[in-house]
Amino acid sequence: MSALAKRIIPCLDVKDGMTVKGTNFVNLRMAGDPVELARLYSDSGADELVFLDITAGIEGRQTFTQMVTRVAKEINIPFTVGGGINKMEDVERLLYAGADKVSINSAAIITPELIDMVASKFGSQVCVCAIDAQFEDSRWICYTKGGRERTQLQLYDWAKEVTDRGAGEVLFTSMSHDGMKAGYANEALAHLSSMLSIPVIASGGAGEMSHFRDTFLVGKADAALAASVFHFGEINIGELKTYLLGEGIKVRI
Repeated sequence: MSALAKRIIPCLDVKDGMTVKGTNFVNLRMAGDPVELARLYSDSGADELVFLDITAGIEGRQTFTQMVTRVAKEINIPFTVGGGINKMEDVERLLYAGADKVSINSAAIITPELIDMVASKFGSQVCVCAIDAQFEDSRWICYTKGGRERTQLQLYDWAKEVTDRGAGEVLFTSMSHDGMKAGYANEALAHLSSMLSIPVIASGGAGEMSHFRDTFLVGKADAALAASVFHFGEINIGELKTYLLGEGIKVRI
């Protein structure tokens, strides 16, 4: 993996058609129109985008699907969509709307066979398995339902299983680091990267450019995802990539 360029991925949480951002999965604030933000990020050098539908229910689902179609028409970089994906029909709906990949999280834990089904029908490259975990009593414990429900699963065991089932990437969010802007969970990321044969995306904790450097060099992550530092103009993607190049990290300019 080391020869590949590292990816910078803005993440947009979408609620009722608008982008929002919280801290430790709560305290949401508005961050703008997702289609406009997508175009801005695409133009400014983002490698990929992730959109997460955090509005439950049929109405929110329809709004989100329409947004996916609009985004697909506006940008020319790959984008992943997640949130509310519980069955193959949800996967098909979003891919046919224009998404390049789907991210499954809670549904994968509840119905692990969903990973196998997506990978076998559409290919592993389409299936991103998102894992939200919190460090408790010297172990990383997985959570579902947007960080609300604790499971018995441990991060490393579950990451190995999703890889074996055919997931193409693991998107690991440290709930302990999310929104804190104190850096990524690099020790856990390095362990994941060493044990898995698929790319690992770091999520949760970006606050300054050095945090991206550290997650690539120390955490061995293949990609770094962030939200608020991009949404609120704290870090410019072009400047970040120039900085990373200067630190000896291969990125696409």
